[in-house]
Amino acid sequence: MERFPLKATKMAATYQSVYKKGTSQGNGHGDPSGEDDMVNINTGSQRAADTPTTPTSHGTFQLYEHGTRYSDASATWDAVMFSGLPGEADDIPGIGQYEDFHTIDWQRDIARDRMRHRYIVKKRQDSIWDLIKGAHDAWSGWVCVLLVGICTGVVAGVIDIGASWMTDLKFGICPQAFWFNREQCCWSNDEITFDRENCSEWLTWPQVFGESRDGPGAYIISYLFYIVWALTFAALSASLVRMFAPYACGSGIPEIKTILSGFIIRGYLGKWTLIIKSVGLILSVSSGLSLGKEGPMVHIACCLGNILSYLFPKYGRNEAKKREILSAAAAAGVSVAFGAPIGGVLFSLEEVSYYFPLKTLWRSFFCALIAAFILRSINPFGNEHLVLFYVEYNKPWKFFELIPFVGLGIIGGCIATIFIKANIYWCRYRKYSKLGQYPVMEVLVITLVTAIIAYPNPYTRMNTSQLIYLLFNQCGISNTPLCDYKRNFTDLNTIENAVAGDGVYRAMWLLTLALILKLVMTVFTFGIKVPCGLFIPSLALGAIPGRIVGIGVEQLANKYPKSWLFSGECSSDDDCITPGLYAMVGAAAVLGGVTRMTVSLVVIMFELTGGVRYIVPLMAAAMASKWVGDALGKQGIYDAHIALNGYPFLDSKDEFQHTSLAADVMQPKRNETLSVITQDSMTVDDVETLLKETEHNGYPVVVSKESQYLVGFVLRRDLNLAIANARRTIEGITGQSVVIFAVGGGPTLASPTGPPPLPLARILDLAPITVTDQTPMETVVDMFRKLGLRQTLVTHNGRLLGVITKKDVLRHVKQMDNEDPNSVLFN
Repeated sequence: MERFPLKATKMAATYQSVYKKGTSQGNGHGDPSGEDDMVNINTGSQRAADTPTTPTSHGTFQLYEHGTRYSDASATWDAVMFSGLPGEADDIPGIGQYEDFHTIDWQRDIARDRMRHRYIVKKRQDSIWDLIKGAHDAWSGWVCVLLVGICTGVVAGVIDIGASWMTDLKFGICPQAFWFNREQCCWSNDEITFDRENCSEWLTWPQVFGESRDGPGAYIISYLFYIVWALTFAALSASLVRMFAPYACGSGIPEIKTILSGFIIRGYLGKWTLIIKSVGLILSVSSGLSLGKEGPMVHIACCLGNILSYLFPKYGRNEAKKREILSAAAAAGVSVAFGAPIGGVLFSLEEVSYYFPLKTLWRSFFCALIAAFILRSINPFGNEHLVLFYVEYNKPWKFFELIPFVGLGIIGGCIATIFIKANIYWCRYRKYSKLGQYPVMEVLVITLVTAIIAYPNPYTRMNTSQLIYLLFNQCGISNTPLCDYKRNFTDLNTIENAVAGDGVYRAMWLLTLALILKLVMTVFTFGIKVPCGLFIPSLALGAIPGRIVGIGVEQLANKYPKSWLFSGECSSDDDCITPGLYAMVGAAAVLGGVTRMTVSLVVIMFELTGGVRYIVPLMAAAMASKWVGDALGKQGIYDAHIALNGYPFLDSKDEFQHTSLAADVMQPKRNETLSVITQDSMTVDDVETLLKETEHNGYPVVVSKESQYLVGFVLRRDLNLAIANARRTIEGITGQSVVIFAVGGGPTLASPTGPPPLPLARILDLAPITVTDQTPMETVVDMFRKLGLRQTLVTHNGRLLGVITKKDVLRHVKQMDNEDPNSVLFN
């Protein structure tokens, strides 16, 4: 008798071949048909003389009066057949997938892959072709993430180039080559300053119409063109999203987190979403709205990962394995968004991924590396640096600066909390009011208001990435208002720590207005029906107060260099304060408060800027920001949007602190009727009636109505598909055919005169996860989180009492937290 472990992560369950009338014992082989890893009983080569041997033409097993046998049109099944291998897919078409808005069963899918892998390893010895197939299977994961990395890098390069050109199109055009942006047009000009107004190669719109570059008329023309182009880009983006891909709006990270936790949202990672998200992202960023392209890049990369995974059945047909590719794709998305491959891997691990085994860490690193390399080869920024905001600070930070750095963390946590609460309030209002019925009109109104208010202020008129770069930068010999210091040009070392001039104070007022405007507009912008990210606006919201604080500390150090506060460290050092560093720390503080990231945020920031020596200030600000954010509001922006949309997401970071039991949560409650299927006493009509009268996603199978001892669990979808397939392919199946879930069969199961029975043991999960009715809910919640369960069965002394689904757990958690349990939309 051969024992075969069905699921390494579930209860140990072994099964054997059963033969009547003294038949020879065969070998038990697992047959995970579709999704369920069920065992088929294989008779082997020796059969009983009294067992009929007429083969069927459908590859299904038949029950006879004297025993059970399986037959196939081509050969006896002498090996385990797995979903995704040749020959099995035609058995019961459709089994192996999940319905839309349903949760996957991680344990079953992972067990399917393990058994499929064991089968391939066993077959390697049979032939050279099987050896090649085994090698292909082993390398398919690496090949898949390689393709994802290449495609992500290419798409990111196209988006960066397109967004840069269209953003500059609002201000003017390059007559020599209209497809050049302002920087490319002015490459041959040596007179470029920050605002690039001295570049004669670039024509502003007033110059195109024969006006001078400056003056009231030129200002009005520029103002009008700025508004018209912004409205045009925003209208195109919103219209494309509404007509072709409604899922392409927003940042996508809340949905990506939910999908990676095991939820199915059909079409969210499809080809139309990829195309419209990419094009719409270029348009929405170019419109001047207060949004970024970094969050949507994660969504775009995951779309590429989903599409490319179908080239490899190992991943395309297994939802749990597919999520390993999606985790690597998320890392590649952050890698190309910021030029931060290590930060991308940590972002995927810390923020979005639910299941992250060690091999996924390696593949994510490889995928992020390839994506960054491809983007560097394309060189969309036109400089030698991959990073977005390269800084060249050459002075170490001083110990006393930890005080303002922590202060910036506190400020960042407060700004982030204000933003999250205001944005969630507005999104909830949009969702439940008539405003949500007019998404394109809302986009146009917000774009119009943003353009009208933003243009007069030079710091809101410019691209947000340019603003952040300006705030991060050190002052050199430049005439920008932010660097208007009263300094001695013969001594370049006194540039930073000189007395601030009128231009600096005017810039600080304009930056304060820019902070208020960007905070208000980002609240209304994040969540509208265009692709919009949150990373760049959050960095800007932090960099502005950071630069202002930096200038303030700089002037204090300049005025009181020997004060106890500065510990005498600034008395001998002319430029001991770097305002740009404060902008960088402030940016990290607000982004950390908004997203609640810590480790990945610090790594992204020093990769983003190249400022490796400033890890400690970044860590201090990030932790202070997170503590303040957690004290003022328990959720980051992505978790808040997950809760707002009602997605079934069990956050592993939350603790369940209530004292309820499994019996308090299970459905149905005690003394209520439980919908079950018996193993060998219900007809096809009985089962179909049960399916019509109930809406459960699965049904426990018990010995009988009177003796409700658990046999297994069958999914609603698998049951429907199996019955439909049997009616189509097996001759004689009627509504009066008995449905048999018993493994083995016996002499009394089928009458020679009645319709043939319908054997469905192969779609039955014989090893479902079970708990007793006295199990604490804290343990049950941990099981759902760490094992990725879809449901668990509740028993008492071996008898079935009820079922707990993921939806039941989520509703119970919300009920215990005094929230609306009906906000959980799907199971």
